[in-house]
Amino acid sequence: MVHDRKVSDRKNDHLRINLEKDVQSGCSTGLEGFVLEHCALPEVNLNEVDTSCSFLRYKLQFPLIISSMTGGNKEGGRINRNLAEAAQDQGVALGLGSQRAMLENHELDFSFQVRDYAKDIPIFGNIGAIQFNYGLSVEDCLRLVAQVKADGLILHLNPLQEALQPEGETNFKGLVKQIEALCKKAQFPVIVKEVGWGISGKTAKALIDTGVSAIDVAGAGGTSWSQVEANRINDKRTQRIAFDFKEWGISTSESILQVRAVDRKITLIASGGIRNGIEVAKCVALGATICGVAGRILRAATKSTESVIQEINEIKKEMRIAMFTTSCANITDLESNKISRLKG
Repeated sequence: MVHDRKVSDRKNDHLRINLEKDVQSGCSTGLEGFVLEHCALPEVNLNEVDTSCSFLRYKLQFPLIISSMTGGNKEGGRINRNLAEAAQDQGVALGLGSQRAMLENHELDFSFQVRDYAKDIPIFGNIGAIQFNYGLSVEDCLRLVAQVKADGLILHLNPLQEALQPEGETNFKGLVKQIEALCKKAQFPVIVKEVGWGISGKTAKALIDTGVSAIDVAGAGGTSWSQVEANRINDKRTQRIAFDFKEWGISTSESILQVRAVDRKITLIASGGIRNGIEVAKCVALGATICGVAGRILRAATKSTESVIQEINEIKKEMRIAMFTTSCANITDLESNKISRLKG
């Protein structure tokens, strides 16, 4: 594995920029274009609405994964601990930030070691799929999962970010075969996700054919990593190019629909600009298995575990009310609920 000694510094930059700058996509998630049908006579007791669901082979109390955010530095370690404790308390899944730093410097391993704080919930490791073309092996992936006692691995796809990053790695040739090789050898779920520009039906089909366990569409509408990278670039012309990609990507809602059009059964995570419980409900009604949330939770995670718990509770309460007022007693009801695209 070829190590980049600047990985930890880059993670610090990313965390700081996400907290201090406006790095929202210029795109919409598209979810505002859909409406759940209100029911004035729901025949459901709000106190009995069941938000629990199955995700891969796990049972969650709420259809949520805390999306991959950080790690590889001291502050990232503190944030990951807060996220893990909150995920354990709320019975939701947790995705770790990119573990590439662990391949570079074992002194940074601590920032990803959160299993002791979340013994009962699924935790997923994370590494960029692009690293297969820069020295990462299948054995490295197996080791990364084992080292943090994770339940599976997320491979993230970020071609636009790499193209804009000053130190970006852009040889994306042959990754389909590399992903397939990992899926064949791994005894754990392999999830492939974008980082904020969406996954098309065509790409989803190629990934499903490799044997991945789940796809996270991570559509446009949330954090834009082109805007994050723009804030790291010193050269003005290159920075302008990065800013020009603010409105790039496939929206979250469109990504859900495209993936479901090619496969009705693949486990599907909807992330990318999911900001509240109504949007979680819409995504599930559109075909998502669970949703991923990052941006809203990040600021809470810099404060405390309790702050993260409060954020998740608010999302959960809002979703339960949305389910109640659409006559959905459980997630199965919501999956079969009528959701309509608004005209105009």
